[in-house]
Amino acid sequence: MQRKKIFLASSSELKDDRDQFEILISRKNKDWVAKGVYLELVKWEDFLDAMSQTRLQDEYNKAIAECDIFVMLFWTKVGKYTEEEFEHAFKQFKASNRPFIFTYFKDAPHTASRDDQTSLWAFQDKLKALGHFQTVYKNTEGLQLHFTQQLDKLMANGFIEFKPDKGDAAAPSGDTYNAKLSG
Repeated sequence: MQRKKIFLASSSELKDDRDQFEILISRKNKDWVAKGVYLELVKWEDFLDAMSQTRLQDEYNKAIAECDIFVMLFWTKVGKYTEEEFEHAFKQFKASNRPFIFTYFKDAPHTASRDDQTSLWAFQDKLKALGHFQTVYKNTEGLQLHFTQQLDKLMANGFIEFKPDKGDAAAPSGDTYNAKLSG
């Protein structure tokens, strides 16, 4: 089974968007596991909140280094830990050409403070200086649609390869299935 790890980073203000992203990955897995691909979503909420030998953020950074895809969601601000996660992912990308990094900015009404928005604008300027073009989404459906399209492009480029498990029988469509005979 080919396993691809996806680290999803964002501030707590986008909890609903992260939850919907997790649903998307779960639905993809329903289709793709039979084809030999499992997408493992890693979110900061999944980590143990116990004391770490260093900092809990170091545990997140270690997980980022082990991921194949890094997805960041932004809305009204860029917190110092979210920015640190980006820096860690970008450093890893420069050294090893992975993880693939996707940045999504939510374009929806908000009542953010000037300081929060300033952190967001500064980060957007940083991305522009790196030659990266951000992706904007209006709602979770738009986020899900765009990321699904990106997964399809990764598959078309060979990053994700469907290889049915050897014990499965192939259906005429190329999909696999497990047959059970009664009797």
